[in-house]
Amino acid sequence: MTLNQLRAFVAAEHLGSFTAAATSLEIAQASVSELIRRLEEELDAVLFVRGSRQLSLTAAGAELLPYARESVAAADEGTRAVHSLGSLSGGTATFGVLRNADYYLLSNLVQTFHRRYPAVRVRLVGQNSAETAAAISAGEIEAGLVVLPVDDQDLLVSPLLQDEVVYVSADPEHAAEPMTMETFARRRLVLYDAHFGWRDPTRRQLADRAQLAGVRIEPLIEIEHVEAALKLVAAGIGDTVVSSALMTSPTFPPGLHTVSFAEPLFDTIAFARKRGRPLSRATREFARLAEDAISEVRGGEPRPRLPH
Repeated sequence: MTLNQLRAFVAAEHLGSFTAAATSLEIAQASVSELIRRLEEELDAVLFVRGSRQLSLTAAGAELLPYARESVAAADEGTRAVHSLGSLSGGTATFGVLRNADYYLLSNLVQTFHRRYPAVRVRLVGQNSAETAAAISAGEIEAGLVVLPVDDQDLLVSPLLQDEVVYVSADPEHAAEPMTMETFARRRLVLYDAHFGWRDPTRRQLADRAQLAGVRIEPLIEIEHVEAALKLVAAGIGDTVVSSALMTSPTFPPGLHTVSFAEPLFDTIAFARKRGRPLSRATREFARLAEDAISEVRGGEPRPRLPH
């Protein structure tokens, strides 16, 4: 079964005759007839009722039609994508980025990409990693950066960077010694990503550790953004956790104290894409630039090769 055979079959069904299909495909009518004949021979089934003024499908033809249409449409879409993106002169780069992307030197990605490929549209979705992973699985975005762990049943995940998560407090005594889970659970906590709660990857790790330690984490305040949480910490309302990338950024509030966990805790940043779905060239290129930015955070260490 060839694509040309399926294309002739779909065109003949849509237009109602081999002659009209031949005109549409810009080939001889005899060629359309031969393509259909070979397809019927290969399938050992008659696909059209012949002899009437307009072709009609047999039961076998009706069974084949949706699959044939899907195959032809996929091939046509692939051809258009290759032609439009051969020189990255069109198409759309669709990518999920971390909500705290600025702390990983990702803020200039769009400018860099647009400067190199001004004709390519860019669609960036910044959200919690749990939501990014779900959007990739659902086909709503092509790929993205996530913090692990996420539900990865339909995903290909390539870890890129480990970033330590540290405890933050306005009280220097609270950061005098490495933080144990038992002590952490007793503290007045201000935790962010309130919408996703314990589905957030960092909070999932904390919950798992607390469970192993036989304690329960019950934050005093849950808020949506880490910047707002840090303002509350600076005001002495409670303590929180942040990534090292944020801790070392110029926006980290002065006067706060940080300490590692007794068993160091890490956010693992990874590249995620849907299993079995090829990426458009535009999105592959955007992913490459994001990967380069992550490499800068790591100090230029050799980076793993992302699956394309």
